[in-house]
Amino acid sequence: MEKTTKILVVDDDSGIGEMLKTLLEFYGYEVDVTEKPLKAEELIQEKNIDIVLLDMLISGVDGTDVCAGIRQNPEISETPVLMMSALHDAGPKCKKAGANDFIAKPFEVEDLTERIEKILADKE
Repeated sequence: MEKTTKILVVDDDSGIGEMLKTLLEFYGYEVDVTEKPLKAEELIQEKNIDIVLLDMLISGVDGTDVCAGIRQNPEISETPVLMMSALHDAGPKCKKAGANDFIAKPFEVEDLTERIEKILADKE
């Protein structure tokens, strides 16, 4: 049986988080959502997450700091991170923080799933 890819969505907008969860589950992914960026590292380990969808701007926390924290944690440093933002210049900042890829909001679900699959394929 094929392993289900586990995704952690970190976004302080619960509407976006739930929408992504619903859409990605439709595509066969297992999805956890958190609005608490500081719990991301703990959840990655606890839930054995395969890839993190991380918003760049999360209530009072910079997503690039969360990403950098994941990269500095030896137990989860290899976990792929796909960052997302509506800011036009966010891509380079996210990549510099260690994100595997970046997607600009708003995005098409097909674009998102293609990027997820590409990141996971590159990891193997």
